[in-house]
Amino acid sequence: MIKDKLAFGAVAALALAGAVHAQSARDYISIVGSSTVYPFTTAVAEQFGKANAQFKTPKVESTGTGGGFKLFCGGVGVQHPDISNASRPIKKSEVETCAKNGVTEIVEINIGFDGIVLASSKKNQPMPLTIKDIWLALAKEVPDASGKLVANPHKTWKDVNPALPANKIEVLGPPPTSGTRDAFVELVMDHGCKEFDAIKTLEKSDEKKAKAACQTVREDGAFIEAGENDNLIVNKLVANPNALGVFGYSFLEENLDKIQGETINGVAPNFESIADGKYPVSRPLFVYVKKAHVGVIPGIKEFIAEFTSEKAVGDDGYLGRKGLIPLPDNKRKQVATDARSLKTLSL
Repeated sequence: MIKDKLAFGAVAALALAGAVHAQSARDYISIVGSSTVYPFTTAVAEQFGKANAQFKTPKVESTGTGGGFKLFCGGVGVQHPDISNASRPIKKSEVETCAKNGVTEIVEINIGFDGIVLASSKKNQPMPLTIKDIWLALAKEVPDASGKLVANPHKTWKDVNPALPANKIEVLGPPPTSGTRDAFVELVMDHGCKEFDAIKTLEKSDEKKAKAACQTVREDGAFIEAGENDNLIVNKLVANPNALGVFGYSFLEENLDKIQGETINGVAPNFESIADGKYPVSRPLFVYVKKAHVGVIPGIKEFIAEFTSEKAVGDDGYLGRKGLIPLPDNKRKQVATDARSLKTLSL
């Protein structure tokens, strides 16, 4: 019986490899996923293409983290991507979808850290914000004076906090499919709401309702979903000096001539404050590799080696110049070792 099962497993594995090889009309690496990780992966892809004449430059698409995992987990074979960029860890439900579609061996690579910024045009006066201010400005429902949850009445930042200017609340941000949106909800909205006794009380009686109150963003025009194109948000901030934009630190770093990052809880978003953990809205960034495609699609192992090299992700690496915050030295070495040996997630 065990013999039969082993034989069947071997036949299935061969059939899978055969299916991937049979379709190996694709001779370049296909990468999808996070708009935040996109500029880093694109830089590595360009460097990889220049340094390895025997391989084609990988094709990198910005689909958002959630959209990337949907494509990545679609199955094994050249019609499916090899790598997915992500600005949050893969969810259990996504791992299950992957497994259901035959994607059972996934290599997770933590490439570094990023901060989520609220930025505005340099034409505007900077606003010192707190996580509490941001939640009060963007939550769909907020507590009134009696502690009852009501539709968010705040029209200006001054309504939220008398110390802030009377500018209309207008925040351009990513859609729900974005890892940046997930991280923003987790690091800002989930923390901001906990500053209110009414939410703490609600949590004791109805945890689900409290979670919805914390995480649900208003839909009355104060928060505008601006798609997965962070450069578009930057351009809109330049055109509208009173608006704020939500995106990864790397886009602030690239556009410091036009925009500025607002301080949050008294800490400005910069390389040092994100690296040492003082900036309150920072998160790890990842790429995920489909192990079944290694050795079938040319160059994946070499691409992983480039992405985890010191010249790319080290303290003086070229991705640091694009805004990536490096991992600590010992963690970085471990990540590189695990990635190059194709160590897979335990499912």
